[in-house]
Amino acid sequence: TIHVETQGTIGVEDELTADEIKNADVAILAVDIQTTGNDRFKDLPTIKVPTSVVVKAPKQLLEEVEVKLRSKK
Repeated sequence: TIHVETQGTIGVEDELTADEIKNADVAILAVDIQTTGNDRFKDLPTIKVPTSVVVKAPKQLLEEVEVKLRSKK
């Protein structure tokens, strides 16, 4: 299950709730601009990548997520 929050020129859409963040295994920040509120993820393994990585190399991104999750245990 994933939850997606977007931030852009029209502001924040589908803002993640505190419970969604608390129950998350990892935060993937796919960003090309400065975003706000990233401190909410301080207790989570976090991966920050350009949005192009999500589109062009999703398999490698998921492999990186798996590595982060294994190191969390």
